[in-house]
Amino acid sequence: MKFLRQKILEQRKSLPIAAVEKRLVEEVRNNHTLIIVGETGSGKTTQLPQYLFKAGFCRDVKLVGVTQPRRVAAVTVAKRVAEESGVQLGQRVGYSVRFDDMTCGSTRIKYMTDGLLLREALLDPRLSRYSVIVVDEAHERTVHTDVLLGLLKNVQKARSQSANELAGRANSNNDTNLEKDNGVQMASPPKQGQVAKLPPLRLIIMSASLDARIFSEYFGGAKAVHVQGRQFPVDVFYTLHAETDYVEAAMVTIFQIHLEEAPGDILVFLTGQEEIESVEGLVRDKLPQLPEGNRNMVTVPIYASLPSEQQMKAFMPAPDGFRKVILATNIAETSVTIPGIKYVVDPGVVKARNYNPRTGIESLNIIPTSKAQALQRSGRAGREGPGKCFRLYTEREFEKLADSTVPEIKRCNLSNVILQLKALGIDDIIGFDFMEKPSRMAIVKSLEELFLLGALTEEYKLSDPIGNQMAKLPLDPIYSKALILSSQFNCLEEMLIAVSMLSVESIFFTPREKQEEARTAVKRFSSPEGDHITLINVYRSCDEFLESGNANSSKEKTFKNMKKWCKENFVNGRSLRHARDVHSQIRDHVKQMGLRIASCGEDMLLFRRCLAASFFLNAALKQPDGTYRALASSQMVQIHPTSVLFRAKPDCIIFNELVRTNQNYIRDVTRIDPMWLTELAPHFYARQD
Repeated sequence: MKFLRQKILEQRKSLPIAAVEKRLVEEVRNNHTLIIVGETGSGKTTQLPQYLFKAGFCRDVKLVGVTQPRRVAAVTVAKRVAEESGVQLGQRVGYSVRFDDMTCGSTRIKYMTDGLLLREALLDPRLSRYSVIVVDEAHERTVHTDVLLGLLKNVQKARSQSANELAGRANSNNDTNLEKDNGVQMASPPKQGQVAKLPPLRLIIMSASLDARIFSEYFGGAKAVHVQGRQFPVDVFYTLHAETDYVEAAMVTIFQIHLEEAPGDILVFLTGQEEIESVEGLVRDKLPQLPEGNRNMVTVPIYASLPSEQQMKAFMPAPDGFRKVILATNIAETSVTIPGIKYVVDPGVVKARNYNPRTGIESLNIIPTSKAQALQRSGRAGREGPGKCFRLYTEREFEKLADSTVPEIKRCNLSNVILQLKALGIDDIIGFDFMEKPSRMAIVKSLEELFLLGALTEEYKLSDPIGNQMAKLPLDPIYSKALILSSQFNCLEEMLIAVSMLSVESIFFTPREKQEEARTAVKRFSSPEGDHITLINVYRSCDEFLESGNANSSKEKTFKNMKKWCKENFVNGRSLRHARDVHSQIRDHVKQMGLRIASCGEDMLLFRRCLAASFFLNAALKQPDGTYRALASSQMVQIHPTSVLFRAKPDCIIFNELVRTNQNYIRDVTRIDPMWLTELAPHFYARQD
């Protein structure tokens, strides 16, 4: 144990950031807002919070909060920092992500997703528990990061004002007034004796991108400090011709590296769970065909929706004499540093959401990366020594790439964010100080959607009780509305399961080599009414299996049994476990809100009517040629081939999402009666043709 502590200490001291510890702490003391630019691998994410703790920034029961764009990074880094600090995870060092909280009253360094800190601000608008907030990976410009920076700017202003004003009026008993700052309704000033407990909020923005100018300008010329990374030379190779199938090309490149290059692990960038599982399967099939001495290779996936314990495998060393191949989404660009990488395979694509406010369609497209992303990816090969990056596109294509990624706030549906801002008391959304303003049309469209869902009044204020209830649930507004309505339709039990299953990645797993068997397995759960009830059937079948004869089983045995059941039924075990976690958390929220949890039993008519009342903006009518017209947007769409209703083609359906790929596909579809739309959503359908 002593040897391990010594080794960890040596590793910490060897990080590039260790050389500037004193200077950084001094800069934080002297600047309320500080921008730190440091390459991935410099140690800024794990070390800076520990330096601040050591320097006394957590005195008076205060916390150092560190936000991450992704849950996997928050969990991974918290585990590492707890290990480095020699403390149990969840005590002094913890993490908090949606549906998973590992903190307690004694937590002083808290890693969390940026979305979670936004939700925390609903309960504590001045974030009074924090002395320092570190916004990490700010260069990713996720919608939550951008909104959080706007919110933190307001909180800083309010806390600085209160620190100055309260000193002069600490003895006043007038603590009943509410302050407003740029539309943010703040809690009453602290009473006498509390003045010292609300110091100005220090904000640190950390970015792996060298361009700190945009952050500095937004925060009124805030100081930027550069921390050197540890980067060895990386040789970059391009293809001579464009690749038509990058998944196949990635698999071929993996074997090429394995057979021709020196030892070292391989990091392969792919766009999502489906592609990762596809490459995993291809590699597994081809490996036995290699000469016996060359089969020493293991594949490990890592993506955002993978349960934490599975994600950790990417950070474990490969068995002796084996080469590890990590199949990752863009989560591995900057969010987490995986040791042992010597080779990077980059197909040059990423999955990105793009919202068209004119049509109201959000599509999930595979698009080229930016130059900045390509450089981040190749850099991963040079963290521990010289490396190689194999770009599966031509050099000419690289030159055509955009310099940086379009901020998410300019290409996403803003309904969720606007609902949260409204709940924070920010009514003037168009006037809100965004770092980069979304289009006026996108804001107006989202306001209109929230109004139609009943979350906003005609004056676009948060409605009571529905708007307030929707804002409390950590879900998409349409799911929140469905849960609230389901208590009136006596089907909250069923809706809880449906929403939990819809909140995770694909539930069914269809290996390429066993497609027919997988289809047969899906039929066991299929409902002629559609995908939502099919998902409920999967969830309940698993529950029944675990309950039968397993009442006293250990957690480990239950996990094993569930794994076996999932394998036999071609169900993605990781997704189902995640759905069960989501279910238990949301159930707690719903109970606290006082909603009546009831089941409609076998009467799924009630459940389908509730879906129609909630998802009325996602309704579609069959056309004479067998395609569908989405009623709200008038777009022509088709049922996705994975739907149980793909061949049945009912006259009228509601869908969960519209995914624009090579065609406009609607996913997660349920059959409804078209007359229900005018009955249950007259405010919308009364004015439709």
